[in-house]
Amino acid sequence: MTVLAAGLALAGSLFFALGAALQQFEAVGAAGPALTRLLRRPRWLLGGLAIGAGTALHIVALRYGPLTVVQPMGVASLLFALPCAAALRHRRPRRGELASAAVIAAGLAGLVLVVPEHGGPPSLGIGKAAALLAAAAAVALALRAAAGRVSPAGRAALLATGAGVLYGATATLARVLVSGGVELWLLLATPVPALFALALLQRAYAVGHFGLAFAALQVADPLTAVAFGALLLGEPLPTGVASTLTALAAAGLTAAGTVALARTTPLSPAPGPTGP
Repeated sequence: MTVLAAGLALAGSLFFALGAALQQFEAVGAAGPALTRLLRRPRWLLGGLAIGAGTALHIVALRYGPLTVVQPMGVASLLFALPCAAALRHRRPRRGELASAAVIAAGLAGLVLVVPEHGGPPSLGIGKAAALLAAAAAVALALRAAAGRVSPAGRAALLATGAGVLYGATATLARVLVSGGVELWLLLATPVPALFALALLQRAYAVGHFGLAFAALQVADPLTAVAFGALLLGEPLPTGVASTLTALAAAGLTAAGTVALARTTPLSPAPGPTGP
């Protein structure tokens, strides 16, 4: 069953990577990253279906295998996404891109593996949920404001990080839902940060630095979910010297890979500003 879970998670990562590459391709080619324009593009919608299929496979994988096996498989989407994006543009992925993505994936896997599994069912009251949404929104808005004052690579990273924070908040709410905490207010609240994250991510994709944007998303999402889980759901964090050293080394790998990926050439040139 563990092998089945790992295979399902790996297949989910492939679908997620393909969907992200399709959506970035359309976001760059659109007159603007507004969702109203992108929703009229069949290839962007196909990317959304692929992401949905990848998410469903990941959830099914969690049913058959432990978190410590399934979650690291998700970082494989970094290695799948760059070849998918390059194929859409009829070119081969650069070795530097794939090497940087592999370093980030290794770092993320290390971070996930040192997080202890939480045995009890999580619970979240309305007050804590409001605090979660407010904190995620504040961070995302701050990153969105800062993105307007940096280089294109920095803009892609900041916008995608903001989207990752919002997706991490969504994952925290969804964890409570799938664990049996089904309440009307929670069902209504969960899609809200996801929708704003989707819009923010399309702005990141439109800049052109797909590898960097996708890596920033993959880093920010799980780290935000772990932080919210520890602060609001009472989930444990790594303890002990070995776990701490492993987490620090994994974080260093992730940071180094992200910096290296930021120095690569964007998949397509970012358009200049056309108005205020």
